[in-house]
Amino acid sequence: MNIDDAQLPELTRRQEEILSHIIRAYTNSPEPISSKSLADSTEFNVSSATIRNEMAVLEELGYVTAPHTSAGRVPTENGYRYFVKRLIKASDLPSAEQNHIAETFQNSPLATEQWMRRAATILARTVNSAALVTPPIAETNRFKHLEVISIQGRLVLIVLVLHGGAVHQQMYNLADPIPQPQLSEVASRINNLCMDLNANQVRMKSVQLQLLDRELADMIADLMEKADSNPMRLIYREGLSEVMSSFQSSAGAQQAVRVFEERPFLNMILSELGPDMNRVEVVIGGEGRWSELKHISLVFSRYGIPGQVSGALGVLGPIYINYGRAISTVRYVAGLMTEALENIYDTANTGDDRPEE
Repeated sequence: MNIDDAQLPELTRRQEEILSHIIRAYTNSPEPISSKSLADSTEFNVSSATIRNEMAVLEELGYVTAPHTSAGRVPTENGYRYFVKRLIKASDLPSAEQNHIAETFQNSPLATEQWMRRAATILARTVNSAALVTPPIAETNRFKHLEVISIQGRLVLIVLVLHGGAVHQQMYNLADPIPQPQLSEVASRINNLCMDLNANQVRMKSVQLQLLDRELADMIADLMEKADSNPMRLIYREGLSEVMSSFQSSAGAQQAVRVFEERPFLNMILSELGPDMNRVEVVIGGEGRWSELKHISLVFSRYGIPGQVSGALGVLGPIYINYGRAISTVRYVAGLMTEALENIYDTANTGDDRPEE
C-alpha cells in the first residue's frame, strides 16, 4: 500500500484502540466522535477524562482533529493511513456474500463486456461506492496475423492483428509497385515466421528475410512496440451517481467525477499499481502527492497472469470509506477474475495437445 511506515508516529495500545473506534464510528456516521460516546462504549474501562487526554495526544500527533472548539474529533488522512496500515483487521467477506459473488460471475461469459460490467456492479454494490474495472489486456502484444493489401500503384494497406483481437492498420509506400499475389505471398511468409512472437522477437526474425519481407517485418515490430507502450483500455464504471451524496464537499464529488471521466487521472493511479496480482493498493487523499485526489480515497488491485495479461479494478469514495470492506471485496473479486483468466489460459495452452479420442 502507498503508505510509509516511517512517517507514522507510534501509538500506545490504548491510543490505537481509541483511534480505531473513532474511525469505525465515523465511517458508520460521519459526525464528530466525543470522548463521552467512547467512554460509554463497552470497549473502554476508563473515564471520559482519560479518553479526552488520549484524544488530545492523537490530535497533537495529527491523527484526529476537532472541527469545532467544543466538538468531538474526526479522523485525519494520517489517521486513516495509520488505521489501514497497522490497525485494520484481516477481514474477509462473509461466506454467503462470497458465494453470491462467485455465482454471479459463473452466470457471465468469461472475459466479455458483460463480465466486466458485472464486476463493476458487484464492487459498487458490495462496498457502497463507485467502482472501476479495466478489461484484461496482453502485457506484451504478440503477433497473430498480417494482411498486405494493394491500394493503388505503390500504396499498400498493412493490416496487423494481435492476439486478443486488437487490429492495427497503416498505409505504406513501396519502392516499386508489386502485384497483389506477390504481396499475399509476403504476408504468408511473415505469418508463418512470426506467429505468437512479441515485437522484439519479430525484429530479430526480420534480419533473416529478404528486402521487402524485412521492411514489412520491421514495420510490424514498430506497430507492436507502439501498441505495447500505449495499451488501449476500456473503462467500465458503476455507482458514481449513488455515491455523490456521500461526499461532504463539492470538491470531493468533482474529483470523483474527474477520475471517472478523465483518462489521465485513472492512468496516473493504474501506473502506481505494482506487478503483483491481487495485491490491494490504497490511496488516501492523494497521499500528499496528488492535489487532484485530495478529497477521495481509492482501493485498487491488479488481476490477471503475471507477464501475460492483466487488468485492474477498484473502488473510490470519500475519505471515510469503509476500508475493511473495500479492501476485502477488491481482493476477493480480483482473485476470482485472476482464477478465471488462469483457467482460460490453461485451457488454451493444453487444448491443442490433447490426444484425439
